[in-house]
Amino acid sequence: MSESELFNKGLAIRREVLGAEYVDGSLAKADDFMMAFQRITTEVCWGYAWGRPGIDRRTRSIVNLAMLTALSKPSELKLHVKGALNNGVTVEEIQEILLQATVYCGIPAGLEAFKAAHEVLKAEGVLK
Repeated sequence: MSESELFNKGLAIRREVLGAEYVDGSLAKADDFMMAFQRITTEVCWGYAWGRPGIDRRTRSIVNLAMLTALSKPSELKLHVKGALNNGVTVEEIQEILLQATVYCGIPAGLEAFKAAHEVLKAEGVLK
């Protein structure tokens, strides 16, 4: 099966935002069953949505942090905190985004988001 143009576009964006090591590792670990998910994620999420010209990657990262907080998805939020840093979102901005989301999404969701973000920010060496 040949790779679609949308898959290739998405793969490039996904690697730039999340890091080639993470993305390539996800693809390498995918068996036939999980590859269906990898394809749709890469093509639709990264190739189509992230590849659109309407807003920049920095803004998309900001939106993702707020949505992932609202959904209480700390594992995915960790991944996107690193992506947000790669897209130029500052530690101070991440903190403000999470505070704003906490007000609207509730303290439990905010706490999970802050814990997840803190872990990544410490691991990335951007927190003292």
